[in-house]
Amino acid sequence: MIAVIDYGIGNLGSVKNALDYLGLENIITSDKDVILKADKVILPGVGAFADAINTFRERGFEEVLNEFIKSGKPVLGICVGMQMLFEYSNEFGRHKGLGIMKGEIIKFEDSKDNSYKIPQMGWNQIEVVADNPLLKGLDGKDVYFVHSYHLTGNDENVIAYTKYAGVRYGSAVRKDNVYACQFHPEKSGEVGLQILRNFGDL
Repeated sequence: MIAVIDYGIGNLGSVKNALDYLGLENIITSDKDVILKADKVILPGVGAFADAINTFRERGFEEVLNEFIKSGKPVLGICVGMQMLFEYSNEFGRHKGLGIMKGEIIKFEDSKDNSYKIPQMGWNQIEVVADNPLLKGLDGKDVYFVHSYHLTGNDENVIAYTKYAGVRYGSAVRKDNVYACQFHPEKSGEVGLQILRNFGDL
């Protein structure tokens, strides 16, 4: 059973639809006991970092997630759900993240010549740089992004990079049993489905 954490912010419907399509047993839940008993957890997230992290903490999910991670069972963060795993975000002020991995989230610089747009919205390539079961066989594939902020200050946990706005940044990471991606696998067609399938097989 995969528990998709419902803390009031996240692309829950699309994630569930993708998991259902793959035949992966799942539940959208805010029940802490159900989360802790699950085989795997997905931490989704959309919108502003501060809203997401504050709501997550206020509803008591930080302790639950930490306990689940300590169990050694797989976790997958998606988009803002990835950003929350790091130490800080600089989106509309400086906000403390969960600190599960080192690094912080910063904004792409605006284009001076209009050669690109912020946010990055659409398809872009992942460069897989570490042998890992989540992205196995997917080097060079295109996935779907919607974001204005990106990871910096962490190369040791990066398993895939993406280039945008003149920056090569970590677009997927792993620390032990915790995986996360800046892009949206649930919106990334066959490649995204393969990523979710790989997660289900962990």
